[in-house]
This record gives sequence, structure tokens and C-alpha cells, in this order.
Amino acid sequence: MKSAVETLSPTRVKLDVEVPFEDLAPSLDKAYKTIAASVNIPGFRKGKIPARIIDQRVGRGAVLEEAVNAYLPEAYAEAVRESGVRPVGRPDVEVTGIEDGKALTFSAEVDVRPEFDLPAFDSIVVEVAAAEVTDEDIDRQLTNLRSRFASLTPVERAAAEGDVLLVDIAGFDEEGNPVDDLVGNAMSYELGTEGLLPGFDEAVTGATAGETRTFEFSPEVGEFEGRTLEVKATVTAVRERILPAADDDFAGMASEFDTIEELRKDMTGRIAEMKKVEQMNEARQKVLQALLDALDVPLPEGAINAEVEEHFADGHGDDEHREAFIKDTRDGLKTQFILDKIGEGQEIPVGEAELSGWLVQQAPRYGVSPDQLAQALVENGQVDMAFVDIRRGKALTIAAQGARIVDPSGAQLDLSSI
Repeated sequence: MKSAVETLSPTRVKLDVEVPFEDLAPSLDKAYKTIAASVNIPGFRKGKIPARIIDQRVGRGAVLEEAVNAYLPEAYAEAVRESGVRPVGRPDVEVTGIEDGKALTFSAEVDVRPEFDLPAFDSIVVEVAAAEVTDEDIDRQLTNLRSRFASLTPVERAAAEGDVLLVDIAGFDEEGNPVDDLVGNAMSYELGTEGLLPGFDEAVTGATAGETRTFEFSPEVGEFEGRTLEVKATVTAVRERILPAADDDFAGMASEFDTIEELRKDMTGRIAEMKKVEQMNEARQKVLQALLDALDVPLPEGAINAEVEEHFADGHGDDEHREAFIKDTRDGLKTQFILDKIGEGQEIPVGEAELSGWLVQQAPRYGVSPDQLAQALVENGQVDMAFVDIRRGKALTIAAQGARIVDPSGAQLDLSSI
């Protein structure tokens, strides 16, 4: 195979490819079998029709067309590998020459990743929050731990934030008909978590046991999208969460430590490690933003337009939404280019544990379990997508570890161990 690359713009190239006719032989054999299984010719069984009969009855031209159409994706992929171009999006392919016994020629125009130079990572300076552990941090974590061992005590007073309520709810449409999806009885709910329906917390705050409050709710999706529904919430019990005392007895019950001071000391170390991880995450995002701001990377408008048109093909969204999506698409593509450039030429292995972690992290975005996501990736031939995403994340870590990370005092931090 011969191929030549013509640069049409910084983000688009044209590949001119010539394939020796003998390379088509396997595809021609498959084409004869495909046609033999799909046509009816008197005197021959389907799938058992000789090639010469297909040439006579169907035509050698039809065989060539079938073979070329089947072979083009493979030939294009090989031409991409040989030329070293980095495609972005689907190519526009045109067969420019095909004659029996002669070379197949075709051209493919495709958007590509542009060439650009990265700055020296140590020239990037970003400031991250301090990792100091305060008494408030320890008290907050200790309170969370105590909450797990709290008892609930019914109280005869108005419901306030932090109380755990027992509630019955019932929803009705504009005609007063019950809405099945808005019915629940004896539901336990912590007031202030904003975890039920929009407007629910505000409606029941201040209610006492036995009191019914009514509020309006407009679903954003589903059968009642955009309609105003009436919801009645009856508080059947108000219960106060009583936390155990933060003493040595609690430390012995809730942990492997004998004293509350030992428990607080362990929490201090854990919080410190957590804050270092937060520093690294903040550094990664700020280094990425610094690279985005510093680099003027040409973007393939064709690929961007195609993604935008596909997203809005159903006609949803207004101008503001469209502008926001276009910006996010451009920023996302530029980010991919930068991270791929960082990882270029470096050995960035992806281990099984990293892949498992990626599946656990991504699965909630699609509303499936990690195992279901893994199966879907395999079935759709998209496993490489996961590896590419993980490598890009590790490339960003490489950049962050090479940059100068400082805290608010100006002291340089070493986050390479995180």
C-alpha cells in the first residue's frame, strides 16, 4: 500500500491511498460468498453458486463494489497507521479508481489533532489551599462518626433541620387525580438534606407531628414534565437525633482505640492525608486550566460542528444552552489534545485496579453498575475508550507533578507521592 498526506489546514489532512489489486483477494473471496448467500439463481443452492456464475448473472462489477466497500475501513486504518496522522472524527472517503486487475485508489479527508508545543511544566505555578488540619475539621469528622451511633428520640415540638421525620406524601395533578409516582408512606427523612422533592424541606420545616403541609412541585422530566402538581406531606413523627458523648467509652465502642484522644489523633492523620489528596486534585485542575489558558491550539471546526449538530438533532435547547454546549465541546477537545500530547512517547501503563476504579467512578453517570458498564464497553467495542481516559488522567498527573505547586504562604509543595 502506498499513501501520501496532503495538509489542507492545521486541523485537516487528505490521504491519497493506492492499494495493489492483489491485496483485495481476501475481500473478493468474501464478496463472492456474501453474494452467493443473498441471491437466487435457478439450478444452484444459496451459498453454493460458483464465482463464474455470479460474474455472469450478477456481474463482476457488483463483486468488486462489495469487496471494496468491505475492505475500505481496513485500508483506511492501515493508511492512518502508516502516515502517523491522528484522526479526530469520521473521514470523508472517496474511491477515485477501481478497475478489475488494477490498483484501488481512494482519498480520505479527515480532521486531525494539530501540532503544537507544550510549555515546560516547571514554568507553571499554581496555588492550592493549605492542608492544615484544624480542630473544626476533627470535630466535624467526630460528629459524623457519632451520628452513625445516634439514637432517635420522638419530640413534641416543631420540626427543625437535622430532625429525622416520618412522613406520608401524596401527589395530585391539576384535576385532583392521584399521581402514583408521588405516593409514599412512613418514609424516614432527615430534614435539611434536600433529598426528597424540591420545596419539601421548606414546606415541612416547623411542622409538628400529625400536621399536613401542602406545596407545589413541577417535574422536569417524565409524564408530568412542566406541569404543576400538588403534594401533601403529613408529618407523623418528629424525632431528634441524640448523639453519644464523645468520650473514652464511645472511642472503645466505635473504633479500635481505647481513648477519645487516640481516636482524635488517628482522625488528624487521616484528615491530613485526605487534604493532601485534595491538594493534588486542586493542583491537577489548576495546572490543566493554566495549560488551556497558555496554549493557542487550533481546533477542527468540522468535528466540533458534527458533535454539536448530533447533540441538538432532536431540536431541544435554546441559544444559551447551545452556546454553553459549544464552549464545553471546544474546551473538552482542547483538553484531550493537550493530555494526549503530554502522554505522547511516554509509557503510561493501565493496571487492572485502575480500570476497575474507572468503572466504579463512571458507572453512576450512566445509571448502571460497574459490571454492566464493562459489559457494554466490550459489546460496543469501546474498551479502548476507558484506557484512553485513564491514560489522559495519568498524563495530567505527570504535568501537575512537574509544575510548581505552592500553598497560600508561598511554600512549594511536593505532591509526587500522592
